[in-house]
Amino acid sequence: MKSLETDNRIQCRSEYDTLHKVLVVKPSFMEITEVINETQKHYQNQNINIPLAQEQHEQFVRVLQDQHVEVEELSPDPALPEQVFTRDIGFALHDELYVASMSETIRQPESETLKRWLEANEIPYHNEFPSSIEGGDVIVHGTTIFVGQSGRTSMEAIEALQDRLPSYKVVALPLHESILHLDCVFNIVDEETALVYPSAFTPEGLGRISSMFNLIRVTRDEQFQMGPNVLSIGDKMIISLPQNDRMNRILEEKGFHVIPVDFSEIIKSGGSFRCCTLPLRRG
Repeated sequence: MKSLETDNRIQCRSEYDTLHKVLVVKPSFMEITEVINETQKHYQNQNINIPLAQEQHEQFVRVLQDQHVEVEELSPDPALPEQVFTRDIGFALHDELYVASMSETIRQPESETLKRWLEANEIPYHNEFPSSIEGGDVIVHGTTIFVGQSGRTSMEAIEALQDRLPSYKVVALPLHESILHLDCVFNIVDEETALVYPSAFTPEGLGRISSMFNLIRVTRDEQFQMGPNVLSIGDKMIISLPQNDRMNRILEEKGFHVIPVDFSEIIKSGGSFRCCTLPLRRG
């Protein structure tokens, strides 16, 4: 799957600039073993149909490649059932890559897998946060970095990130305890527009978001179906679940081109398209 592209620069200034290069992992060993979020609790008994999850992931990758995105892959590890969610293990902020500090024991080895891949490809990175911070809680919007204060990302780590980035504004957004990551309830799809699930935020946090963006408010059912967790690939093109037809229709009415991809098996573990991609270069 690796192309002849050899440019290992990191560049991500937003969530919506044209996506050029991304890191993924096949869901070869995807399984709900230890319930670590509310979605998994709902699907625990049903669990994951791995062949179907693989088929859906392969279709997703084909869509990315059809849009001229270079797709890199980490090798799936049978000991890492959550490894498909590459967004959580790192985050790119402008020209720097940060390796996350995972809060759940079952996911901590994923960061070491990423470090080995980065070192093999001679890509520099930062890490060593004082406490947990996960990429699903980090959303970049120019020089403003939104970070969800969740069960997976601590205020101590958010403050440490601000200390490392004095020329950026790091905005902490406290989340309701039931919310896994910020990108489950908030996603910026162009310079002026964001998807949001209002009930996840404090009044102050929602007010801050409202003051900066035109909001498309998703419903409780859409949030459970990972509605906000779309992937913007540039030129107002968005990969989204076909099940969220109301939300997709609103996006289309606002000038976005929605590319529907069935990810219904993968979302059973609590993540969707944004969760399953670690962008390395946009712009």
